[in-house]
Amino acid sequence: MISNQVLQTTIDGLKNITRIDICVMDTEGKALATTINNVEEYEDAVMAFVESPADSQVLQGYQFFKVFDDHQLEYVILAKGDSDDVYMVGKLAAFQIQNLLVAYKERYDKDNFIKNLLLDNLLLVDIYNRAKKLHIDTSVNRVVFLIETKNEKDSNALETVKGLFAGKTRDFITQVDEKNIILVKELQENEGYEDMDKTANVILDMLNTEAMISVHVSYGTIVNEIKDVSRSYKEAKMALDVGKIFYSDQNVIAYSSLGIGRLIYQLPMPLCKMFIGEIFGDKTPDDFDEETIATINKFFENSLNVSETSRQLYIHRNTLVYRLDKLEKSTGLDLRVFDDAITFKIALMVVKYMKYMETFEF
Repeated sequence: MISNQVLQTTIDGLKNITRIDICVMDTEGKALATTINNVEEYEDAVMAFVESPADSQVLQGYQFFKVFDDHQLEYVILAKGDSDDVYMVGKLAAFQIQNLLVAYKERYDKDNFIKNLLLDNLLLVDIYNRAKKLHIDTSVNRVVFLIETKNEKDSNALETVKGLFAGKTRDFITQVDEKNIILVKELQENEGYEDMDKTANVILDMLNTEAMISVHVSYGTIVNEIKDVSRSYKEAKMALDVGKIFYSDQNVIAYSSLGIGRLIYQLPMPLCKMFIGEIFGDKTPDDFDEETIATINKFFENSLNVSETSRQLYIHRNTLVYRLDKLEKSTGLDLRVFDDAITFKIALMVVKYMKYMETFEF
């Protein structure tokens, strides 16, 4: 359905050009958009016109016109005056609103198609048939962005994103749940992941600075067939979840940059618990004091470099070696040995994943 604001803008434009007052009413005689004063006086006349078989009629100094959508009466238009010029303006208004109905209906159909495409609700043959009917190219590069807002049904964020991509008619912006805005973006042939990262940061900055909204942005891999758009959407969803667990300091996360976190995210909980039990026994990383945790994190940040880690921690090299020896005694893992460091790093990530899942479940 066309918004009242769009209807008002349409008839205001006609009024400015023709100097003829116009009103758009629904089938119950209620004014939706008007440049006519006291239009409620004509409610009964409109209702009588609705019941009549005529498509247009002159009554009480006004021209009446009907606007249909697939043979269903949607609007009644009043044009003030009974001359031929007024008749032509009324017909023009009816024609414009009819075209708006078609455009809005096509946009709704496209939005509905994209939602079902993202959610895998379409058969393969239906995807290509419906895309052809809606004039959507099936073989171009696309990628799905997911924008998560803190507040549910954040219309301000949705309108900001729509405004940002308003000129890109081949992009689709929609929602399939309360908190996530989805952008299905069509790419130029020369655009790659570096460009996608720039786009994600533009979205982030626009929402942060202009709309004053804190968001997380993720995106999937680039696909070149419309049937694979749902895969890019699922990847963007996974990137959003994995990013919260392992990369909580990042507001933009790409599926292609998830690394080992993507594998851990797909592990079953019983396997995770068994692995942690084998590494730490009865202990958990929570049992380590803050000094040990800080030492471990800094050691990993510096790629297992003892000298650089001790310098950044402002401690003597021997003090760092002592801490690493102490950790080896309690866990059996020497972080100076690459294989042990990898095992320990994975174990810490698994613990993070387990904590996230426990919070999520409750």
